[in-house]
Amino acid sequence: MDDRAVDGSLVGGRPPDGHAVGGRPENPHPVGDVGRPVPREAGRPAPREVGQAAPRDPARQHLGTGRRRAVTAALMLAMGLAALDATIVAIAVPQIVADLGGFSVFSWLFSGYLLAATVTLPVYGRLSDTFGRKPVLVVGAALFLLGSLLCALAWNMAALIAFRVVQGLGGGALAGTVQTLAADLYPLEERPKIQSKLSTVWAVSAVAGPGVGGALATYADWRWIFLINLPLGAAALWLLARHLHEPPRESTAGRPRIDWAGALTILACGGALLTALVQGGVAWSWLSWPSITLLGTGVALIGVLVLIERRAAEPIIPGWVWRRRTIAAVNLALGALGLLMVAPTVFLATYAQSVLGLAPVAAGFVVSVWTLTWPLSAALSQHVYRRIGFRNTSVLGITAAALVLFAFAFLPYPGEPWQPTLLMLLLGAALGLFQLPLIIGVQSSVEWEERGTATASILFCRQTGQTLGAAAFGAVANGVLASRLGGSGNLDAVTHGLGTGPAPEPIRAAIADAVHAVYLGAACAATAALLVLLVLAPRRFPVLKD
Repeated sequence: MDDRAVDGSLVGGRPPDGHAVGGRPENPHPVGDVGRPVPREAGRPAPREVGQAAPRDPARQHLGTGRRRAVTAALMLAMGLAALDATIVAIAVPQIVADLGGFSVFSWLFSGYLLAATVTLPVYGRLSDTFGRKPVLVVGAALFLLGSLLCALAWNMAALIAFRVVQGLGGGALAGTVQTLAADLYPLEERPKIQSKLSTVWAVSAVAGPGVGGALATYADWRWIFLINLPLGAAALWLLARHLHEPPRESTAGRPRIDWAGALTILACGGALLTALVQGGVAWSWLSWPSITLLGTGVALIGVLVLIERRAAEPIIPGWVWRRRTIAAVNLALGALGLLMVAPTVFLATYAQSVLGLAPVAAGFVVSVWTLTWPLSAALSQHVYRRIGFRNTSVLGITAAALVLFAFAFLPYPGEPWQPTLLMLLLGAALGLFQLPLIIGVQSSVEWEERGTATASILFCRQTGQTLGAAAFGAVANGVLASRLGGSGNLDAVTHGLGTGPAPEPIRAAIADAVHAVYLGAACAATAALLVLLVLAPRRFPVLKD
C-alpha cells in the first residue's frame, strides 16, 4: 500500500495528485488480491499519462481522522434511514389501510419505493463518478427526507404511494453512494471495518424496525414512522455538509457531459420490467395484456438502451462494466444472492407462524437471527480473504450457503423452532463470508472515477435479482399450494393459516411443502452463484494499489 497516513495526511513527501515524485504513475499496474501482479483486464483503460487529472480517493486525502469519523457517522445514519424503511413501514400497514383505505393497492407502498430506488442506482453511480460523491449523497438524502415529510402528510393511499416513489428516488442515492464513499474513505486493509459497521447498522435496523414501527403505530400515529426520518436525516446532512470536503474535479476533456438519454431510458426500461415482475401474478396474470405489454416494452427498451450507450460520450452504463470479468462475474453472483434472499426474507415468517405455530414476535426472531451472524462473519472475512483471496473466500461462503438452504428443504415436519433458527444463523454467517469480499474486491479493482458506477452496478443486480426472485418463487409457492390443495381455487384458504396459531392440518402441510420448494429453489440460485464464480471470476482479483 502507499505511504499515506491512515487519516489521509501525507508522509514521505508524495504529492496528493496520485502520481509519485519524479513523474512516474503511482500505480501503473494492478496487483492481485494476495499481492501478486495480474494481467490488466479487458476493458480497463491503459495507465494514465503524467498530468492527466484523475485524483485517487480525493475524499480520503482531504479528510483528517476527526472529519473522517464524522463522515462515517453520517454514512451510518444514512444507511440506517434506508435499512429501517422497509421493516418499519411493513408493520404499520394495518393502521395505514384503516386510516386511508386502498387495501387492494397497498403493496405499491413497497413496490413503488423498490422500483424508484432500483432503477436510479446506475444513474446515481455514474453521476457520483462525474461530479463527486457529496452532491449526489446530499441531493439523495434531501429527496428522501422530502418524500418522508410528504408521506406523513398524505391524505389518501394514492398520494402516499406517489410520495413513497419520491422517497425511493432518494433511497437509490443513499444505497449506492454510501457504499461507494465508504470505499473512498478507507484504504483496502481498513474497508472490512467500515463495511462491518454498515452491516451492523443494517442488522440493528432489521431487528429494531418492526418494534419501532409497531410502537409508533400503536401508541402514536402511523405518520410518525415517516416523521422519525427527519431528525436522523437532518443530522446526516449536517455532518456531510460540515465535514465532507472533496476537491474540485479537474478534467482535461472539458465540461462533463451527462447522458440524459441513457438515464431516462434506464428509468423507463427498468420501470417497465420491474413493474411486470412485481405485479405479475399478483395484480394480473402472467399472460394478461398488462404483463405482456410491460415485458415487451422493457425488452424493446433494452435494445434502445444498448444503441444509446454505444454512442454516448459518457454513458450511464459503460461497456467496461460487463467487459471486465471481475465486475461481470460479481454482478451475476450478487444477482443470484438477491434471488436466494427471497426465501428467508419473504417466506420464512409465514412458515414460522403457520407451520410451527409461533406468535408474530417469535416468528420475527426466527427470521431476524441471520442479521446477527451476517455482520460478524463479514467483519471476520478479511482474515480469510487475505490468505486465500477474494474469490476463494466467496466460493467458501456460497458453498456453505447452498448446503444450508438445501438442508432446510429436509427439515422434519412439523419440526421445532430451533431447527430453522439454527439454519438461519448458519446462513447469515455463510452469506457474510460470500458478499463482503466480492464488494470490496470490485471496489478495490477500479479507480476512483469508476467506483461509483461499479458499486451501483453490483447493487442494481442484487436488487433486480431480489425482485425476480419474489416473482419466481411466488409462482413456485403458489404452484405447490395449488397442487397440494387440489386446485387454485383453494388458495384463498391459506390466508386462514397466517394468524398466531398453526393452520388446519392440510393447509399447514401444504405451506410446509411450498416453503421447502422455495428453499430448494434458493439452493439452486446459490449453486448458480458458485458456478459463476468458478467459471467466470478470475482466481485473483486485479486489485489496484491504494
